[in-house]
Amino acid sequence: MAHLTQNPADKERFICIYPIYINNKKTLAEGRRIPYEKGVDNPSCAEIRDVLTAAGLNVYVENKMHPREWNRDVQFRGRVRVQVKQADGSLCQDKFTSRKDVMFYVAEMIPKLKTRTQKSGGGDTSSQQGEGGKKSKKKKK
Repeated sequence: MAHLTQNPADKERFICIYPIYINNKKTLAEGRRIPYEKGVDNPSCAEIRDVLTAAGLNVYVENKMHPREWNRDVQFRGRVRVQVKQADGSLCQDKFTSRKDVMFYVAEMIPKLKTRTQKSGGGDTSSQQGEGGKKSKKKKK
């Protein structure tokens, strides 16, 4: 069914960004939508909201879960809605022409946030799990 409204300025027409889309700890099958190299370690909704608000976009957060997110923790909960087009159909900002543009921008800016630059060595333990997965592939040969 089509949306009830065709007006891009209505909140139902804003694009959705889940943290899982830019999480480089997830595989494409688990819901990641951008290349691994450009992803971010476990981004939160608050970080996505902060980055997009700072960019001057109209943003609001919903308490929703991504269907492929198995972890029900509060840190993984949330969906950010972003207004990309205005009521007349024109873009709010020229640099954000699509959902992908918004995702790439967020993934690029989150590591530069003050909350991220102050933490040191927070995600070392989870990176070792990835190496374990690579070893099992060698056995198949």
